[in-house]
Amino acid sequence: MKTNKYVEELKAKSVSELNTELVAAKKELFNLRFQNATNQLDNTNRIKEVRKNIARIQTVITERAKLA
Repeated sequence: MKTNKYVEELKAKSVSELNTELVAAKKELFNLRFQNATNQLDNTNRIKEVRKNIARIQTVITERAKLA
């Protein structure tokens, strides 16, 4: 349910907004990996969530590219 809402929000955004969100998610993933490597990360599930969100964003971008 939560993911469906997130995907709908992504589909409502423009390609440039999706690209900026993708960059932000990749930066967050880098920071989470860095925290995990230095044993500062409490919630390791967050890495998995961010990876899936990156995949969702890339999927929406790809769908838009195929339609154009």
